[in-house]
Amino acid sequence: MTDQPEVAIVRWPGQAPSAQDGPADLLAAYHLQTQAEKGEPVSGVEGLPDRYRVEIADPQTVFVDDVVLLAVSGGTAVGCLVVTACGDGRSEVKRLWTDPAFRGQGIASSLVSAALVHAAESGVSAVRLSVWKWRAGAIALYERLGFTVTESWDERDQLVCMERAV
Repeated sequence: MTDQPEVAIVRWPGQAPSAQDGPADLLAAYHLQTQAEKGEPVSGVEGLPDRYRVEIADPQTVFVDDVVLLAVSGGTAVGCLVVTACGDGRSEVKRLWTDPAFRGQGIASSLVSAALVHAAESGVSAVRLSVWKWRAGAIALYERLGFTVTESWDERDQLVCMERAV
């Protein structure tokens, strides 16, 4: 038996004041890792494209119209996910990230499941997402959760677009 800390999924901001900086830290790690995986590593946040730096600098403003879910353990944010409304009866999952020290504990699955519950409560018919094709583990997770590959809505090369009904 392992002694893993309890992880709660909460909506941010508001329910986890001690994890107030959590989204920024997690988004920074997400974007830095993605840049490295694209073969364009940067040494720090200041080297990221402007659109990513602004998310990190002020996630509360950037995601004001979205739902940000955090996985929190002992007051520390250890995972995040953003749910945006697409305006066409669907929502989109973005920025799923789990701190590498907390992987393998079902945090990503819990975040996606919470996003699906939110989508159902919001009355949307489907949830979509895009994922880089080299992220095989993430694709496998999404497939286990009922997502299937669909026609791309994003012109960026190497993205896999997926969707599932709610």
